Amino acid sequence: MPYPQAPWTLHGYAIQTLHLVNIDQVRPLIPLELEIISVWPGKTLASVYLSNYGSGSVLEYSELIVVPALVNYQRKIGAWISHIYVDNADSVAGGREIWGLPKELAEFTWEQGKYVNVHQENRKLCSLKYNQQSLAWRQRLSVSSFSAKDADLLIFPAEFESVLGLIGSKLEIPAESSFSGMGLGQPWLTVRCEQMSLQVDAPKVVGQSILDFRF
Repeated sequence: MPYPQAPWTLHGYAIQTLHLVNIDQVRPLIPLELEIISVWPGKTLASVYLSNYGSGSVLEYSELIVVPALVNYQRKIGAWISHIYVDNADSVAGGREIWGLPKELAEFTWEQGKYVNVHQENRKLCSLKYNQQSLAWRQRLSVSSFSAKDADLLIFPAEFESVLGLIGSKLEIPAESSFSGMGLGQPWLTVRCEQMSLQVDAPKVVGQSILDFRF
């Protein structure tokens, strides 16, 4: 299946929620080689990221990324992605074969400035209601994420530039969702990203993982 080689450059908009979750609850989702970073006693930082990449992107698609924890490996800090869904088969293939990400197909319904729903066949994964941002500022960031492919533990950087705004939101994760057991609850912070440009670079091998449990 054809897909572009890394780096991938993507343009569009996104909403990201941040949550405090119990480390013990999300530990089974994360390779033992990765140390979970505690941001509060017994708690780590989790996230749900919903995006739509449109004109000017290497591929056009919507995406749902679930991050159960902020992690550390040999003084490298990043996010561990446990669940990731898109509505483009080429993105699924590229995500799995380039980055070792467990991408699956899902259906996305967007009502700009109001809500997004994500389904996989007859199963609802999540829905997020949100409002328009008022105060906003332009921001550039560099972030890293970990993944695993075969026996290799990988890390890959992403360069991000966007107009950011803090917004209100309500996240619903039904019991049948594949990530309902993470205990995400309602976000303590939600950020809306407009005029977003994202470059995701090729991964580098940083170690070996004794578990290749996600495919």
